[in-house]
Order: sequence, then structure tokens, then C-alpha cells
Amino acid sequence: MFELFVNAVVAGVLLGGFYAAVALGLSIVFGRLDIVNIAHPAFVIIGSYVAFIMNERYMLSLSGLAYFFGIMFIIEVLLILYYGVDYRNVQAPYIGETLFLGFLGLPYRMLVPFIAAAILTGVVYLYLSKTFLGRAILAVSQDRLALQLMGADPVKVKQWAFGIGIATAAVAGALLIIIQPIEPSVGRLYIGRVFAIVILGGMGSISGTFFAALIIGIAESLVATFVGPSWAPAVAFGLLLVTLAVRPQGLFGRAG
Repeated sequence: MFELFVNAVVAGVLLGGFYAAVALGLSIVFGRLDIVNIAHPAFVIIGSYVAFIMNERYMLSLSGLAYFFGIMFIIEVLLILYYGVDYRNVQAPYIGETLFLGFLGLPYRMLVPFIAAAILTGVVYLYLSKTFLGRAILAVSQDRLALQLMGADPVKVKQWAFGIGIATAAVAGALLIIIQPIEPSVGRLYIGRVFAIVILGGMGSISGTFFAALIIGIAESLVATFVGPSWAPAVAFGLLLVTLAVRPQGLFGRAG
């Protein structure tokens, strides 16, 4: 039982790392720009298909829910028309292999995305906290006038921030296709989860997003192991409801 518990926790940490990569861009766009980008998971899937294409090659003013729902469905339709609804995956020497440390098993298909997600989160955190443009992104939703007085154009700052959010989503998509086969509509499974992670971690907090993703990943893994996989998707929403009741600003607040 102990070994099963430890393996479930470790699996949850690895899963949570991937969730952090998926939610990272939304933490910037939703948390800092107040843009409810429902289409965010669709950009993740675009990243997955770009990774699929590359693998095949080498082996042979933005606002409004309706706007982003439209983008999401357009992307899905275009991908379905071109690729169909068949599942796609990639091939790599480490996929299917597992690193064993005693009784602890670390599947490479989860370990590699976790490491990549941790590096991605660290790079984005350092960029936002150490560069002028990064600090401008952190400030754009707080004091637009002060930002202009510092010589920054708030519109361009928001455009750059949105671009970073899309880029990180695409990287997360490349990690997703390592973890599991994908098809155009699989991104819908992550819509509620990524919003829950961003709110749980604290709106706009990069470190909060990462740790919230780990918490949800571990909780889902434990529930799936000891209760049943069908209950795992409800974990994110359950934790979100508890957090909103106890600590509405999230674990790390908005400025973490």
C-alpha cells in the first residue's frame, strides 16, 4: 500500500508539471490581461500537431467569450478537415520506457514533459521578473498610466504578453503529444482544469500556477488510484470551490 501511495504521488507530481505548462500561458493572459481566453487549449492542440508534423518530417484588441469560442471551433474544424478525427502520436526512443528507482517507477513519457515544463516555468518567471518588458507585463493590468510614463506602450505590452501565452501553449501541446495520442477536440478536456489551476494558484502568479498544478496533479492521481479514474476530473473543481470559499485570492494572490 505504501509503495502504491508513493508511486501515485510521484505520478501526480509529473502530471502536475505538465498541467503547469498548459496553464502557464493562461496565467499570463487571464491573470494579467483579464482576457478570458477560452481558446487557450486549442492553441495547445496546435502545438501538438506542429510536434506531430515535425516528428513525421524527421522520421521520414482581444476580448469576448464568443470570439475565443469561435477561434477554438475554427481551429478544431480546420484540424479535423485536414487530419480527420484519428488519434496521432509521435515516436521517440524514450517513449514507452520507464526509469526505476527501487520500487519507484518514473515513465519517461511523463518525466521528460515534467522537466521541460519546470524549465519553461522557470524561464517565464525569470523573464517576467527580471526584464523591463516582463515587469511591464506584470504591471499592465495594475497601472496603465504609470506604465505609459515609463515609456512603454500598454497595447504593445498586451500584444507581447498574449504572444507569450500562445507560445507557451504551443510548447505545452508538444509535451501533450508525448504523453498521449491526440485528436483535434482533446483540448476541451483541459478548459475547466486550466482555469481552475490559474484561479487556485492566484490570478497571474507564475509560481502559484506551478504549485497549484502540482497540487491538482497529485490529488487527481491519488483519487484515480484509490477511488477510480472516473472521479479524477472532478478534483480540480472540488479544490477550486474549497479555495474560493476559504481563500478567494488563491494560494499565492495575484502578484506572486
